[in-house]
Amino acid sequence: MPFADQLISRHTARSLTRAIRAAAPDAHLTALRAAPPQIDALSLRERADLLRDALLADLPGSYATLARTVRIARKDAQFTGWLIWPVTSALATRAVQEDEPTAFDDAMDLLASLTGRLSSEFAIRTLLRHDLDRALDIIVSGWTGSPDADVRRLASEGTRPYLPWSMRVPDILARPGATVPILDALYRDDSEYVRRSVANHLNDLSRDHPEVVLDAARRWLNHPAATTERLVRRGLRTLVKRGHPRALELLGFAPATLEVDGPHLEKETVPFGGTVRFTASIRNIGEAAARLTVDYVVHHRKANGQQRGKTFKLTTRTLAPDEQIQVAREHSFRPITTRRYYPGQHAVSLQINGIESPRAAFELKPPGQAMTSSA
Repeated sequence: MPFADQLISRHTARSLTRAIRAAAPDAHLTALRAAPPQIDALSLRERADLLRDALLADLPGSYATLARTVRIARKDAQFTGWLIWPVTSALATRAVQEDEPTAFDDAMDLLASLTGRLSSEFAIRTLLRHDLDRALDIIVSGWTGSPDADVRRLASEGTRPYLPWSMRVPDILARPGATVPILDALYRDDSEYVRRSVANHLNDLSRDHPEVVLDAARRWLNHPAATTERLVRRGLRTLVKRGHPRALELLGFAPATLEVDGPHLEKETVPFGGTVRFTASIRNIGEAAARLTVDYVVHHRKANGQQRGKTFKLTTRTLAPDEQIQVAREHSFRPITTRRYYPGQHAVSLQINGIESPRAAFELKPPGQAMTSSA
């Protein structure tokens, strides 16, 4: 599997150049022909931007001229894959530069028609930033009812508050609930591909507007499809990890009377790159069955010596009165690019239905330091 940066490669740039040359034989394409040698040192997003800018430079003029060239190129079945990202980005950029409703509406239409070849979710952000209300009207009235699952997914994915790899849309972040009508239209969608996007969109919203999210989730659970409970669970995953009482209640995780023994650590010192292993027992000492969501929290040491928790899923169980379960987990401190580990005291705790247990502390050794026996 290629690295992310290799998804748009020299080959991608040359394929785009060939497609545009066939669609616009009179264009010189100087910038596109010069692009391949420049790509290697760039990130994925920078590569897409480079080709977008080259396309705009080589096809100057009106939005309509660019759109006509793209529609001609679209007739070729090879006009697909990662070369589509700079194409859709160029269309959105030119439409915004022109600042005419006809160009805006046509760009929305063209992006929707291309999204099956590679998602237009990144390019649409330019249009959303330019005129959110106009874009949302088109999305809600047209895209959410499209017979094409790729277009319906674009409606949800392209408007996510925190879409990965993409620019933010300030008005979406500032206007609680602006995108909820899209999710209301799609949460019962027949396609798992679409529903998964709806759940991820809901989870994005929960970072800033939990009450908006919980109101939507309750509406959906009151009028569910067979797939709604699963979608809501995924959409509320961040709130559940945070122990949000209303989210836990909505999913059926009520306060329970429990006896928790642990977590107990196998060792109190962990080598850098090693693992910490813990066990615990949980007993329901209440008089009714208890539905439990059991997580564990690793309290990582930060550079300033303080700790910051990160929550991980353990299990979901229903315990009868006096029933007990044992849980165990190994957590790795293998170096990864997305997290830096600082030697010193860390800790692990359980979180059951949002309630955290006492922490069990352990020491993470510096890289290269030999282990000594622990107590």
